[in-house]
Amino acid sequence: MPIIGQLLKGLIHAKDLVTPDISPVEEQQKVLEDLLTTAKDTAFGKYYGFDKVLASDDVKSAFAKAVPFFDYEKMKKEWWQRQLEASLSDITWPGSPDYYALSSGTTGKTSKRIPVTTAMISSIQNAGTQQVFALSNFDLPASFFEKGILMLGSSTDLTEREDHSEGEISGISASNVPSWFRGYYKPGKDIAEIDDWDVRVARIVEEAPNWDIGALSGIPSWIELMLQEVIKAHQLETIHDIWPNLQVYTSGGVAFGPYEKSFNALLERPITIIDTYLASEGFIAFQSRPETDAMQLVTDNGIYFEFVPFTAEVINEDGSLSQKAKALTLDQVELDQDYVLIMSTNAGAWRYMIGDTIAFTDIERAEIKITGRTKFFLNTVGSQLSVNKLDAAVAALEKKEDITIPEYTLCAKKYDDGFYHSWYLGTESQIDEKHLADGLDSFLKEANKNYRVARSKALEGVKVHTVRPDVFHQWSASNKKKGGQVKMERVMGEERFAAWEAFVKEY
Repeated sequence: MPIIGQLLKGLIHAKDLVTPDISPVEEQQKVLEDLLTTAKDTAFGKYYGFDKVLASDDVKSAFAKAVPFFDYEKMKKEWWQRQLEASLSDITWPGSPDYYALSSGTTGKTSKRIPVTTAMISSIQNAGTQQVFALSNFDLPASFFEKGILMLGSSTDLTEREDHSEGEISGISASNVPSWFRGYYKPGKDIAEIDDWDVRVARIVEEAPNWDIGALSGIPSWIELMLQEVIKAHQLETIHDIWPNLQVYTSGGVAFGPYEKSFNALLERPITIIDTYLASEGFIAFQSRPETDAMQLVTDNGIYFEFVPFTAEVINEDGSLSQKAKALTLDQVELDQDYVLIMSTNAGAWRYMIGDTIAFTDIERAEIKITGRTKFFLNTVGSQLSVNKLDAAVAALEKKEDITIPEYTLCAKKYDDGFYHSWYLGTESQIDEKHLADGLDSFLKEANKNYRVARSKALEGVKVHTVRPDVFHQWSASNKKKGGQVKMERVMGEERFAAWEAFVKEY
């Protein structure tokens, strides 16, 4: 009888019963006041008058008036560069950051160093604990709480600098797992420190028979590749042949939808999928209940959120946010409206545009879905397609043709006869490309008014090219490196797309 599992499940349920019922709006008010109070004597806090903001009758409005919007480049140039290059303290947060999260994003090279403070590490751990407590809402047996959790993130072998350590956020987080969690954590310290992704996966494959895995965590594309390697090496039908107690997959980094069909093909039976939203700037949200696949913002844990209604006009040509844009607070948002997500954090990011767009599915619960990236918004000829709309089109095509398309990318490309949406679909299926193009075009015209209008004017049509899914993985490996936080860009500019097409020709 799983006595320890029964005990843990009981403790989690009891914690849920005694948690005070505080609204997300009230939590956000307190978080903002705490952030301002803590940082008021920093160089940033003095420059923008945090004392005066705190003394105002409406702290949220005073804060929005006093502090401009920042993106990474603006924050780095005006503030973070001082603490990174001159080793100065108390710049945007008290003290100096213990870590910097390296974020390569989807641009092809490591271009960002985002500060990670002790306070932020604590907040990430707290949010992770909240997510564990939320498991009481899911129908999981007591035995689940005794199984291993395999986290496939970046290497935990961080680079040591003079006064800080550097690595991707998943590696930083994994190197700081709380002591109570270490008994459950796989692949363990030694394997997690291996920097080479292929070597790390080879060790996981080797150790797989010795583990009783109940849950997986990581970016879908890399989790899939790892599972395929385990299945292949041990000559299995499905991953459940070696991990029969696998019941949960915690996805993150990108939308799970495009991977759902190919992921399920690796399983003997369905498992519970739980979405999370962990970025280099903090642990933002997680799915807290099974009735929805939306995620609940973590509103009481060191991050203050604002929301700018997303239109093409609010984004400047360089990708930054217009200072004329109006930011809303949690009590002002509406359902089903795309918002640019703005964050102020206990790592010293202030009114910071993370680059994601979200939409609320339940305002009272503060539940959201990620709808895309501000840079991946396809609007070259007025089609106004966000990543979630592109994902929906691919999902509809998968269902209609009974195929799997775990990866894709596209570009609004100008040909001799005008603009086309040029798609590359990652699939093993042999289906006429013109037929697939007609399917995507028909769905998008029916589902999206702006696309339909664009098709009647400047947008000539859709072109589709099919390639093997592994070509996308090789592209990621050639531009950055495998695993970790590396994600495939869904929408490319013409210059980037030209490099992609040249790469594809090699395969």
